[in-house]
Amino acid sequence: FGFLRIDPEKEEEYTLSLFPMIIVDILWKSFPLYLFGGGSGTDSLSESILQMMASPKILCDAGESDLCRDDSAAFVLKFVAIASIFLSGAAGVAIPLVGKNRRFLQTEGNLFVSAKAFAAGVILATGFVHMLAGGTEALTNACLPEFPWSKFPFPGFFAMVAALITLLVDFMGTQYYERRQERSDDATAASEASAAVGVESGREEASVVPVVVERVSDGNNKVFGEEEGGGMHIVGIRAHAAHHRHSHSNGLGTCDGHGHSHGHGHQDLGNGARHVVVSQILELGIVSHSIIIGLSLGVSQSPCTIRPLIAALSFHQFFEGFALGGCISQAQFKNKSATVMACFFALTTPVGIGIGTAVASSFNSHSPGALVAEGILDSLSAGILVYMALVDLIAADFLSKRMSCNVRLQVVSYVMLFLGAGLMSALAIWA
Repeated sequence: FGFLRIDPEKEEEYTLSLFPMIIVDILWKSFPLYLFGGGSGTDSLSESILQMMASPKILCDAGESDLCRDDSAAFVLKFVAIASIFLSGAAGVAIPLVGKNRRFLQTEGNLFVSAKAFAAGVILATGFVHMLAGGTEALTNACLPEFPWSKFPFPGFFAMVAALITLLVDFMGTQYYERRQERSDDATAASEASAAVGVESGREEASVVPVVVERVSDGNNKVFGEEEGGGMHIVGIRAHAAHHRHSHSNGLGTCDGHGHSHGHGHQDLGNGARHVVVSQILELGIVSHSIIIGLSLGVSQSPCTIRPLIAALSFHQFFEGFALGGCISQAQFKNKSATVMACFFALTTPVGIGIGTAVASSFNSHSPGALVAEGILDSLSAGILVYMALVDLIAADFLSKRMSCNVRLQVVSYVMLFLGAGLMSALAIWA
């Protein structure tokens, strides 16, 4: 300590204060802490601390550095992951599609509603706990330049933008499908009416069916659909009859089934369009993050990382597939379209794993480009999944008349919702 100027009167005090540091340095040399990079046992405490401070820069320039790295074992585990995740996703999405005609697994049954609540909890936890946390970790990595990534909370911003864009697409898609369905229904009604008129005109004697009609107080004392010459518009009568039937459907107004619902035809039309849009947007959000997690597993060469990911992603894909399959089933797609959507979902994560495996040797997960891409995509996926889970899955079921009229279903669904969110959140400990 010749470079220090120590007051002779305080020499003993300085010596006592430096004594613990000397003891720690001796222990460090005697018992190297390999977790901090001291492999030889000869580095001093100060040198090891300097190595730890410089390690982020080293990781940015190098590839994966893991004590558990084993390329051959990781390659075998990736094939196991592809098979396990594919079978889990295919089983999850197939159950609602195959069981929609079975009484036990119908999409309108209480069992399906409860299972869908569990799946919604899984998707919600995936967005908040896994995807948003992964995006935050990537965009706040020390390998990225301080400006602009440390000057603004980009992960939350990208998630918010994704949620708002999803809302816009949800609204526009619903409007589009409603208008298209209305045009299709109008064309069908017109063709049926023309066919009925043709049959009536070909008969020599037309049978008259008494029709109860409502008089319209328009000053001319004419009934609904009546022409100037006293004739009747057959199209107008059919449209009015259809509207009359849907406007007075029982069992929709109150829980005891004695209420009436007006405009029920528009409600059914809107529900059908909503199911179509929800299924397509949900698949878009799930597929986007499935590719990301598949790439993350594929580029890893550490069996210690891959093993817990296999179990976590298999669990995750099964229940995400179940929620997606339920939405596809409720949308009443044709069998060909439903099969294409189901296969597309089941194959995305295995394809991501395959792509990641192919580029693993040259891929540096700590490079700025990879971190920015991963962080942005994770954050965007989180925004989509959180919106879909809260708005189109949880709110759509939990705020429905069916749920409010069934206390037992409420309790079971809430338990399943919290259970799914809790279990998927707990998986973040390992993956």
